[in-house]
Amino acid sequence: MTTTGPVTGARDLALAHYAARGVLERVLARHGLTFQQQVALRAAITADAPLTVDDLVAQVQYSLKADVVDIRATLDELLAKRLLVTTGPHIRPTDAGHELMAAVGEATAPVSARIWGGIPADDLAAVGRVLALVTERANVEFAALER
Repeated sequence: MTTTGPVTGARDLALAHYAARGVLERVLARHGLTFQQQVALRAAITADAPLTVDDLVAQVQYSLKADVVDIRATLDELLAKRLLVTTGPHIRPTDAGHELMAAVGEATAPVSARIWGGIPADDLAAVGRVLALVTERANVEFAALER
């Protein structure tokens, strides 16, 4: 049996993104973080290997398509807050950075559970496939516009 639902498109994706991001930004603000700071700090925390500043800038730029100057300013803010620290050529999260992200995770977990809870696994799998394809295609288009 096939269940059909409303056809979705870019507007629906954008509305869902901004609704969820709005919730996250409210939580982040309570912890003194901006969205871009959280993305950068999370990237530093989840890195498989030590990152240089340029590596971290590139990761955040790839994720957010943000201006490199703005990303570097964000890293400077995180360094000033002592959430990141440079050690030689590398930049890494401090214990305070880890603790802050853990607190943010703890605060967002129940909200995320309410937002995502009850959605059938098959629907989530389908959404995951579609979003991966949309992301891949948008990244190709973005790269073409950068040339």
